[in-house]
Amino acid sequence: MASVRLDNVRKVYGNGQVAVHGASFEIANGELMVLVGPSGCGKSTLLRMIAGLEEISDGTLSIGDHVVNDTAPKDRDIAMVFQNYALYPHMTVAENLAFGLKLRGHAKAVIETRVREAAQTLGLEAMLDKLPREMSGGQRQRVALGRALVRDPAVFLLDEPLSNLDAKLRHSMRTEIARLHRQLRATMVYVTHDQVEAMTLGQRIVVLNEGQVQQIDTPMNLYQRPANLFVAGFLGSPAMNVAYGRVARADALMLVLDDGGLLPLPVTPALERVLGERIALGFRPEHLQPAGEGGAGFDVLVEGVEPVGNEVFLNLAYGTQALVARVAPNAMPRAGEQLRMAIDGAHLHLFDAESGRRL
Repeated sequence: MASVRLDNVRKVYGNGQVAVHGASFEIANGELMVLVGPSGCGKSTLLRMIAGLEEISDGTLSIGDHVVNDTAPKDRDIAMVFQNYALYPHMTVAENLAFGLKLRGHAKAVIETRVREAAQTLGLEAMLDKLPREMSGGQRQRVALGRALVRDPAVFLLDEPLSNLDAKLRHSMRTEIARLHRQLRATMVYVTHDQVEAMTLGQRIVVLNEGQVQQIDTPMNLYQRPANLFVAGFLGSPAMNVAYGRVARADALMLVLDDGGLLPLPVTPALERVLGERIALGFRPEHLQPAGEGGAGFDVLVEGVEPVGNEVFLNLAYGTQALVARVAPNAMPRAGEQLRMAIDGAHLHLFDAESGRRL
C-alpha cells in the first residue's frame, strides 16, 4: 500500500475550462478517502488524474515516494473499479479475475492462488464458472472488485462503483467495501455523488464544488461543523435550514429576515457577538422541534408531512421562509395545521451572508 499526495494539482482543458483548481491534500497509507460533490464538481477528473487517465496541467501528484505526473497508468501500481463493471461477457468469473494477471505475465500458480484468495474474500467461490450474464448486479460488482483485488495494488481507485445498483444492493455493497478495506488495510480513493455513501464509507471526505476543494474532514466533523454554506447544504438529508437576515434585540433576540419577518432566536454567546450583522443562520431539521404547549418559539404552517417509518419530515412555512423539521413518529400533524416550533440554540450554525464561510 502507499500514500497519495496532491500538491496544487490543476486540470485545465484546451478550451480554457478549469476542471480542478489547485487541489492539495494527502491520502494516508491505508486510508479510505472519499471524493464527493455534485455532477461536474471535478471529483472524477481528480480520480482520473491519480490513475493517469487525465493529464495533469499543473502541480505534483505522488504515489508513495514517487512523483507520477509522467508515469503511464500501467506503471502506477493502481487498480480501478468502474461504475459499469467492465467485465468480459464471454469469460467466466475465474477468467475475468485472472485476465489482468495473465496480461502481466504472472505464473499460472500465482494466478490460481490470487484468484482463489479473491474469490474467498468476496464470497465468489461457487460462481467461478459462471458468466457475467448469469449473475446479479451485486455479484458482478463483486467480480469487478475482485479483479482489482487480485492485482494487490498500492492504491485502489473506485469511481461511483455502486451507482447501477438498487438501494438494497447499494447498502450491502457499502458494507462489503468497508469490510474489505478493514481486512486489507488498503489505500482507497472512492468517488461518489451520494452523500450517504460518502458519510458511511469515508474515514475522511473531500467535498468538492466547481473544481474547488471546499472542506476535508471526518464525516461527523463535516456534518457538525461545515466550513461554508455549500458543505452545510450538500451534506445532510433533508438539507440544513438556512435563513438570511440581521440579528437584532428588542424584547428578545431575533433574526430580522430579508422578507421583513421576525424569527425568534435562543440567546447564545455566538449570536450576541453578531448583533446588528446580516448573517445566514443554519440549523439542521433535527434541531427544529415542537415547542410544547405555551413554550417559547414561533408558529409555523404545516405544508406537508412525510412519514418514513422511524421518523417524520415536516415541511413547514414561516411566512415566506420554508423550513424542514425531523421529528419522532408520534401524533403526526396534518397539512394545513399550525404548530409552535423552537430552534435548539446549542446547534446553530452561523455563516457570512455574502461569502458563505462559517463565522
